[in-house]
Amino acid sequence: MMHGADLSSDDHRSEVDDVFGDELHEECGVFGILGHPDAATLTALGLHALQHRGQEAAGIVSFDGLRFHSERRMGLVGDHYTDPVTLAKLPGTIAMGHVRYSTTGEVALRNVQPLFAELEVGGIAIAHNGNFTNGLTLRRQLIAGGAICQSTSDTEVVLHLIARSRYSSTADRFIDAIRQMEGGYSMVAITRTKLIAARDPTGIRPLVMGELDGKPIFASETCALDIIGAKFVRDVENGEVIICEIQPDGSISIDARKAGNGQPERLCLFEYVYFARPDSVVGGRSVYVARKNMGINLAREAPVEADVVVPVPDGGTPAALGYAQESGIPFEYGIIRNHYVGRTFIEPTQQIRAFGVKLKHSANRAMIEGKRVVLVDDSIVRGTTSLKIVQMIRDAGAREVHLRVASPMIYYPDYYGIDTPDREKLLANQYDSLEAMCRYIGADSLEFLSIDGLYRAVGGMPRNNARPQFTDHYFTGDYPTRLLDKDGETMGNKLSLLASNG
Repeated sequence: MMHGADLSSDDHRSEVDDVFGDELHEECGVFGILGHPDAATLTALGLHALQHRGQEAAGIVSFDGLRFHSERRMGLVGDHYTDPVTLAKLPGTIAMGHVRYSTTGEVALRNVQPLFAELEVGGIAIAHNGNFTNGLTLRRQLIAGGAICQSTSDTEVVLHLIARSRYSSTADRFIDAIRQMEGGYSMVAITRTKLIAARDPTGIRPLVMGELDGKPIFASETCALDIIGAKFVRDVENGEVIICEIQPDGSISIDARKAGNGQPERLCLFEYVYFARPDSVVGGRSVYVARKNMGINLAREAPVEADVVVPVPDGGTPAALGYAQESGIPFEYGIIRNHYVGRTFIEPTQQIRAFGVKLKHSANRAMIEGKRVVLVDDSIVRGTTSLKIVQMIRDAGAREVHLRVASPMIYYPDYYGIDTPDREKLLANQYDSLEAMCRYIGADSLEFLSIDGLYRAVGGMPRNNARPQFTDHYFTGDYPTRLLDKDGETMGNKLSLLASNG
């Protein structure tokens, strides 16, 4: 999926991706708060802090004691939810929100979360970050049984399962539903009195619990707590469901249950490599420190004689600082990023495509000309951006360009909420040697961080091959769950017959 114009040609789409970068995209971010008079405003602020997790759409649902209120919009949080008129449409002391980058389901307003449903037990709004690896399989079963699906989001499957559950309480129905879901996800839901949070049994996607003025909060990352001055309480455990409920006397009860089967947590390594904000703490570890450690380990594993270390902004900056610190080579901002160019900046005609990567990055010639440059990036997916950045550095007068990547080669696609290209389009699968990859990119040398180097940077220990500490299938092919949709060849099949314009 992509931002901007709806281009029917796959070739045209890939050309646009070449212009605007071939980075990976996280699916979503979630936020929820219970019992606070400024619930919707705080949710909007939390989503703003989570904007990096999804830029296609944002939605907020609130409950005012009588009715649920929903505002779902395409675009950025700041485009809509800074407007007092919009926030005034979201009254109440219970609210939750979602930012989205789609991996399952088309880009359309009907897929923007939170999704809401009227059930026998009352209204419920629900949103999740991640992906269900059996979502399409369950959808087919539900439709075969007479269910009507209004969206192509697999979140809707959860709503159907809650509706069909035979348990009496919403909380029990919710747990019953998610026990049928497989994959990697963090989920938040609200009812008339409850805020419910859940994390997948493997703990692939992150979810944290916070507190503000004694009121519980759940968010995808700690940076969403920081922006509103909330206190971090703890991580939601893998396989855990936490039900917070407003009692008749106004107090809030918190009931934590285990819905999973007690397997060890395996957080997604790409949260540390790329997705999480550097000021977040994920799984008790500073993302910034982990990324800087990646650069330190990279300098130890792949040293080179050079004059300057230059990050590919913004993802490569902490690793480049670590590389410079360990190697003793000066760090400089040799590339300046234009933060105000989005993928919808301009219709990408052939003339505009010729500008290539310069729409987002410009070389800082004063720091590059005549120098041997170590160029540090966080990851390489297809390599199309890397080759253009290397050429840009050469055009700015660099004598040599040595590309260093602060993560291992990506060989395998993801099915847990990361939008990855098909396996054959990944750079590591297109060339049979590092030297061939290096020639394609046009660098003087190319080196990747080892898998053990990455594990040491994040967790302090090398990979335990018998029982890996993290989810790392994109590097190793070791998927932590069943891939029911993929194995049944339903993953990626057409979900909808309706083409929506909004």
